[in-house]
Amino acid sequence: MNNGTGPGAAPDPAPNTGTSPGPAVTARRVMRAADRATLSTAQRDAGGWPYPSLVLTALDHDASPLLLISDLADHTANIKVDPRVGLLFDGTAGLEEPLAGSRVSVLGRAERSGDPRHRVRFLARHESASLYAGFGDFAIYRVAVESAHLVAGFGRIRWIPGDDLLFRLPDIETLALREADIVQHMNEDHADAVELYATVLLGREGGGWKLTGIDPDGCDLRLAGRTARLDFSSPVFDAESARRELVDLVRQARRTRGETQA
Repeated sequence: MNNGTGPGAAPDPAPNTGTSPGPAVTARRVMRAADRATLSTAQRDAGGWPYPSLVLTALDHDASPLLLISDLADHTANIKVDPRVGLLFDGTAGLEEPLAGSRVSVLGRAERSGDPRHRVRFLARHESASLYAGFGDFAIYRVAVESAHLVAGFGRIRWIPGDDLLFRLPDIETLALREADIVQHMNEDHADAVELYATVLLGREGGGWKLTGIDPDGCDLRLAGRTARLDFSSPVFDAESARRELVDLVRQARRTRGETQA
């Protein structure tokens, strides 16, 4: 059994049985819900000392982290010398006992991306970043994940190989190609459903929530500077499966609202 002692430890198999998600699903949920992370790089001019910094994050459809960073930043200069990075995704906000909450440490290599889809997905998650994303010193970097360390509360610790954490490219292509159409359709024709997702299922306040992205694990929502994450019950890989899941979530929200009003 894995005792959580290091990245070389064998992962502890924990299949997704019943209603309890497995470690890979749990880790992706923490990562996708976060809109920022702590980035650790090896400081190039200080003997390789770990250098932590705050970065905004988005996740690709396969769950690879995406960063928009400037060539003028120390962490970017460090990455150009040594691409190995660590990212801490913190899911403990608002808990009375933070150490009882979930967090994920991701180890991988940051690579500059020329894929325009990565830029689109990042800016959909962080609309305000469009104010500086076009500056010549800014670029999108994708983190090629090698492993992840999930701490999901006291005693719930797992190392997850990158191949187990990420979805494979052929599985995600269909949904990725339809993402823009689905998001536009939901916002233009089913704004009431999006509002139910945010206010009833997620308990968020305010009106005018918008869908900003959809991926195999769920969908992203935003209202002004606030973001929210709605998880699917199981991964979806095409538009029809996504439609069924979104319809089921509307039904769930209406049942919940009815029980509240009763």
